[in-house]
Amino acid sequence: MPGMDGSAMPSGDGLAPSASGFRFAPTTTSLPAGQAAPVRFQIQGADGKPVTAFEPDQTKLMHFYLIRSDLTGFQHVHPEMAADGTWTAPVAALQAGTYRAYASFITKDGTGKAVPLVLSEQLTVPGTPTVQPVPPASTTTQVDGYTLTLSGNVHSGMPGTLTVAVSKDGQPITDLQPYLDTYAHLTAFHEGDLAFAHLHPEGAVSGDHGGPTLSFHAELPKAGNWRLFLQFQTAGVLHTAAITLTA
Repeated sequence: MPGMDGSAMPSGDGLAPSASGFRFAPTTTSLPAGQAAPVRFQIQGADGKPVTAFEPDQTKLMHFYLIRSDLTGFQHVHPEMAADGTWTAPVAALQAGTYRAYASFITKDGTGKAVPLVLSEQLTVPGTPTVQPVPPASTTTQVDGYTLTLSGNVHSGMPGTLTVAVSKDGQPITDLQPYLDTYAHLTAFHEGDLAFAHLHPEGAVSGDHGGPTLSFHAELPKAGNWRLFLQFQTAGVLHTAAITLTA
């Protein structure tokens, strides 16, 4: 099913390592604490062989996400694939704890039909974690001097629209730059089981003058608290804001 921005929307909650005859197979299951390290993985077909043909999704062939069990440590990177189908995702230094790694991609099945998937597996970073409580639900958050204000009705299991207004020093922002062919990228993770949801942006981009409001097609598969990570770009700098939403 296409998203509001024309991209395909995967089904499911992203918690399974395999679906539709494809499997997320990381060769990295543990990462060192406090230092950058790559995560390597393959997407394998039903025959166990690595898949090497993928379709672009928001300008990238692969989106890789990482989140700790307490919904901290969010990372979103775009791996590079070697000729043998092995992807390498550069991951910044992490704190100790249990993490979930997600691979989001579009490939084709044996009939040539496009299959959008989000698959995941657990990774660990050795050591004693300092668990952070999930911040309470709110309608506003700040990052790098920007204020983001949420509005709209989002209910679990039902389609809805979430609107984000971006301002700085009390003034509406209208110089958002395209990032992944949108003015903002919004990912959500469910408190507890770390279910995944990608909230697709509505509308098209046109130059470096996005904002001040951004609308997203929001369909969260489960009730409860979701930690949202919104990424947007201004003056060549990528900003990542986090906020908790209750569905």
